[in-house]
Amino acid sequence: MPQQKRAGGRRPGATRTREEILEAAQRSFADSGYDGTTIRGVARAAGVDPALVVQFFGSKDGLFDAALRADPPMRDLVTLAGEGEAADLGVRLARRYLELWEDPHTGPRMLAVIRAATAAPSASAMVTAFMTDAVMLPLARAIEADEPELRAALAGAHLFGMATARYVLHIGPLASLSRQDAVSVLAPVIQHHLTGRLRGPVAQRHPTG
Repeated sequence: MPQQKRAGGRRPGATRTREEILEAAQRSFADSGYDGTTIRGVARAAGVDPALVVQFFGSKDGLFDAALRADPPMRDLVTLAGEGEAADLGVRLARRYLELWEDPHTGPRMLAVIRAATAAPSASAMVTAFMTDAVMLPLARAIEADEPELRAALAGAHLFGMATARYVLHIGPLASLSRQDAVSVLAPVIQHHLTGRLRGPVAQRHPTG
């Protein structure tokens, strides 16, 4: 005999139910974007009451943040700090980042995240926070760099900008580069942000007249 849903749409196994909601949310954000995703639609796809989605995640922003952090493709970038020397981290990071974008399984998820970030300021803030705090900051701390927060923000911003220009906006010169060429122009900048001198001399302005 089929099991009956509990009141309010709750089903046995809250952990699995939460995972099913997140899976439905990830599909919706990928297929319909941030604006096209609704709590009601995600609840329908997951087979639960909308009130249960709100109970777990609070709001669509909360749902997006949780979907973003649930097994994110970029999380394995953190392991790169322990796989070689800090001197070539920029190359390894740039190569793996572009591989994730061009992989048929992870690329669409990452594209959905970027599109959502450009559609809503709140989503953009969450993507930026995730990229900085969950990916780049652990890398900067792992190589024991000074000012790791600033280095993480700079590297994350450059990676985010490259992805947006190359895979979302398809800006000519960047979009047409081979992956190898893209790595060759991206890696030195990322390496500098992570291990190079952050500040150069600032030209002094002198009053005229």
